Amino acid sequence: MNVGERIKKRRVELGLTQANLAELVGIIQQSLQKIESGSTKNPRNLKALADALNCTPEFLQFGISNNVNSNVSPGPAIKATAPLISWVQAGAWSEISEIKAYDAERFMCPVNCSDLTFVLKVQGVSMEPKFYEGDLIFVDPEAECIHGSYVVARLDDDNHATFKQLIIENDHKFLKAANPNWPEQLIAINGNCTLVGKVIFTGKSL
Repeated sequence: MNVGERIKKRRVELGLTQANLAELVGIIQQSLQKIESGSTKNPRNLKALADALNCTPEFLQFGISNNVNSNVSPGPAIKATAPLISWVQAGAWSEISEIKAYDAERFMCPVNCSDLTFVLKVQGVSMEPKFYEGDLIFVDPEAECIHGSYVVARLDDDNHATFKQLIIENDHKFLKAANPNWPEQLIAINGNCTLVGKVIFTGKSL
């Protein structure tokens, strides 16, 4: 379920028409139609929509709820927004000046993060069952990468980034796939790799 679908579902639960909700939020009905249909994927007035629908922005964005009658634990407060970029851009993220992050779609991050934090959409199955294709991962280049961290890394011979778990044993470093059936379980890091950033939050695809 995406943002628009959650907004529509919540609106119907409250017995509101599109015209009712649009008036409460202060937008025209056509704008709300675009949001609910998915044409507008990341509405700027999410906070006003959440207030009008008596829920939280976290619920509309991620499905995290803190409603009184919900059996789901309250979600954390939004700390910042981060741009959704491509994996090729992530590989060159150290040259951030070349990437127009302000043009990208932005997502709310519920945890503390630096201004350099960005979002990637998981590709492939190498990190299943921990992460699935389509999940959104928030990557902070300023967060400390330690043993066991999930990281985005760039191999020097390939500007395309990769997503793996960092393993450190006896001063040796490896990138590990979470999928036990992945053919290349460990990639040794011997100076041929740059850790782009640490995964600090995951928004599951719904």
